[in-house]
Amino acid sequence: MNKLVYSTDPDWQAKQADAAASTDSPFPDDGVVRLRRETKGRKGAGVICVYGVPKEQVGTVAKQLKKQLGTGGAVKKGVIEIQGDRLEQVSALLTKAGLKVKKVGG
Repeated sequence: MNKLVYSTDPDWQAKQADAAASTDSPFPDDGVVRLRRETKGRKGAGVICVYGVPKEQVGTVAKQLKKQLGTGGAVKKGVIEIQGDRLEQVSALLTKAGLKVKKVGG
């Protein structure tokens, strides 16, 4: 893919760049919540990343998970990050909340 650096067309709009920036998730948007254990870029500290939660529920789900697990976390670009290696506990809580959960990664 080539990036346009300069254009002399006064009516040119960057539509493709906006569409590509909105899909940051490496997973499809198919209604399945995916859990992945990540350590990259965190100096070896593990976090559980939750992908695929509906946009209108991200904040409430993150707050509920952090409160029930008694741990920290954050929401970055629509992805919930829960501190610590609590994959099984997060999976159980999300399944109990009525979401379809799938564990991905190694």
